[in-house]
Amino acid sequence: MQLTLKNITLTYDQQANIFEHLNCIVPNGQLVALLGPSGSGKTTILNLIAGLLTPTAGQILFADTDVTQQDVRMRNIGMVFQDYALYPHFNVLDNIAFPLKMAHVKKTQRQKRAYELAKLVHVDELVDKFPNMLSGDQQQRVAIARALAKDPAILLLDEPLSNLDAALRIELRDEIRRIQQTTGITTIFVTHDQDDALRIADKIIVLANGQIQQSGTGTELYRRPQNLFVAQFIGAPKINTLPLAAIEPNITVSIPAAILAKANTVGIRSEAISLAATAKPLFAQLPVRKYSLAARYKPTATTKNIT
Repeated sequence: MQLTLKNITLTYDQQANIFEHLNCIVPNGQLVALLGPSGSGKTTILNLIAGLLTPTAGQILFADTDVTQQDVRMRNIGMVFQDYALYPHFNVLDNIAFPLKMAHVKKTQRQKRAYELAKLVHVDELVDKFPNMLSGDQQQRVAIARALAKDPAILLLDEPLSNLDAALRIELRDEIRRIQQTTGITTIFVTHDQDDALRIADKIIVLANGQIQQSGTGTELYRRPQNLFVAQFIGAPKINTLPLAAIEPNITVSIPAAILAKANTVGIRSEAISLAATAKPLFAQLPVRKYSLAARYKPTATTKNIT
């Protein structure tokens, strides 16, 4: 199911706008990552989609259906939280089957469905175990299976990997992608870790300060960032940025003149640097600070041309 956020505005305490005219589309059957630093609005968007928050203005569309004012219980979604939220007195099978029990599905049917999902997430050998007997990775797998129990149209994952160590994180990350591709469910994945987003997402939406900075594939964000924030946020090691000033008229660059005329910063990815065969020097002007023993705390600024 396609998800559309259309001109979403969310006002906090009738004063500050958390979002203002926010627009985005999550295509049917794709895994889309909401990526950004803490406080950028990722989880707030998830809560709007789930119906836990209602926007001040704008529309939330599931396919062509406006669900903006629809109660959370009426939205056909599955949600996985950061802290798993399993029922400690239920075993794995009963945890997975619980949404079906609340929907008054017959016991034999819900147990069959729960076991199918346990196999899907590779916990079928643990169905009689209780949550306190499981690893963090296993608990999160159970939480994902439970979220899928009622065949939701949209799956929401809120930082599902943040409580795991590095090895388990990689393993479960790949499992989430496998499960999403197997089921074909439209999935929104919240993370602050660019590696998670770049590895498994079909599309990444980069957020900062309640605004969408850019959306696209990982390659598009890395190769063609639309602003300095995206350029510096995406990529490891971080992009090298330098102030741009034309002092050497004979340097050739493959940048359109109209763009170059407005540019004030140049970004260079480390892997894009190579040694040239020519011995012709290029000149750059960099600020240099001079220090002397007699006046060690009184630096003087100057510039030098270097080759």
